[in-house]
Amino acid sequence: MVNKLENQWVDRLIQRIYQWRRRRVVVVGDFLLDHHVFGYADRLSPDAPVPVLSAHREEFRPGGAANVCLDLRALCCDVVCLGVVGRDTNADTLTTALKEAGCLTGGLIRCGDRPTTVKHNFIGLAQHRHANKMFRVDEECTQDVPGKIEQQLIARAQRALKGADVLCLEDYNKGVLTSRICQSMIKLARAMKIPVIVDPANIKSYDKYRAATCVTPNRFEAAIATGLDGNGDAQEQQKMARKLLLDLKLKALVLTLDKHGALLLEKGKRPQPVPTRTRSVYDVTGAGDMILAVLAAAVANGASWHEALLLANIAAGLEVERFGIVPIDLDEILLTLLQDSHETAGKVRSLEEILPELQAHRRMGKTIAFTNGCFDILHAGHIGFLREASRYGDLLVVAVNSDASIRRIKGSDRPVNHEADRLMVLSELQSVDYLTLFHEDTAKKLIRAIKPDVMIKGADYRKSGVLEADDVKRCGGRVVLVDLLKGRSTTSIIRKITRPR
Repeated sequence: MVNKLENQWVDRLIQRIYQWRRRRVVVVGDFLLDHHVFGYADRLSPDAPVPVLSAHREEFRPGGAANVCLDLRALCCDVVCLGVVGRDTNADTLTTALKEAGCLTGGLIRCGDRPTTVKHNFIGLAQHRHANKMFRVDEECTQDVPGKIEQQLIARAQRALKGADVLCLEDYNKGVLTSRICQSMIKLARAMKIPVIVDPANIKSYDKYRAATCVTPNRFEAAIATGLDGNGDAQEQQKMARKLLLDLKLKALVLTLDKHGALLLEKGKRPQPVPTRTRSVYDVTGAGDMILAVLAAAVANGASWHEALLLANIAAGLEVERFGIVPIDLDEILLTLLQDSHETAGKVRSLEEILPELQAHRRMGKTIAFTNGCFDILHAGHIGFLREASRYGDLLVVAVNSDASIRRIKGSDRPVNHEADRLMVLSELQSVDYLTLFHEDTAKKLIRAIKPDVMIKGADYRKSGVLEADDVKRCGGRVVLVDLLKGRSTTSIIRKITRPR
């Protein structure tokens, strides 16, 4: 089990996300509605040995294939929904939520002979602590949809797949993904050279998924489908994966292994274990949906299966830290990678490198604080100033004058410390999040590019004024002057050192 990816993978995945483009994904499967009733469970019933839930709030969330659609929307995909729902108010609630998320729902067929599948979850808080699921009531029909509905879905798939980049089949064994529908969808997609990724049901035979591109069972599902031991060692897991890959004529198989990560097996290649990172697991609901969505979006963007699984593993890890089904967007995945990069590559970035990272932070609602200076001989005044500056934003970017810039400003005998040394020392300060070197005499160019929310300078600029103040304000930011520690400066240190004894 590991906490961090190797440097080469971190950099490769970051670049993959920077090159991400909007793709079209068709999702076919069981569209469910999750109904959550939240309340307090502090007492037992007087007439039976059962807890009493005092309900105080309820909410409805798309589940199953519908949750995959929301995950894909969070990953910047255009999503087409194909499935079957009832002629009921639950279907209205579900389609409204999908439409509000930007999904195309014209492919959802209303059927009067079956209800929209609803999972009623009852969530109790004891002593106002963490929510725990007490029990669940399912409202559903699991019979195969009739031939007429099958034909309608296949016809709609023919239209929907034109221009699509990936087809996802999300099977919860609710009767929508029949053998006829699966095989028809797979054949249509293969004819158009569209990859098909399947999140399979917990069933004994996977024959209906034959000739898909990739199938993503967990180890328990794979054990049922192969008759092998799902709790076996790595060799047994590889045996399960290899059997499914060969029997179903797949190009790739992803076997998810919960806390042990996942196993990727591609046709003609050696098995590749993808270990997970340590997480505080709160709720595993929706992790499989997340794996399917990220694999689809990443493959649609040209990622290899290995790259796609690494990204999916990160997203699923973030998802299980939260209660219920919560889509993880691209920025959250990127920020996780950037955090890894920070810890391996350090804090120093070029302007070209720092801009997309700051944009990702900003989309997550974080504010950017900015300051600049020479920081030639780091002293207590600098430390106090930077600590104070960091309080004005979620992230502090420090722009450092290059050696050439300092020589023009302060003379040929400066700087005392080379720019690489100054950056190294500043990198060790907890208050500093990013460092970037600039070669101009002012930071105006940087400010126009970074657009900080706040620029922080020392109070000694009250007399002379901050040269970049107008640029900061034009970018929508503000300038703050903070008091400095008296009697501390690089100039005074140099004088003390060079003073005749």
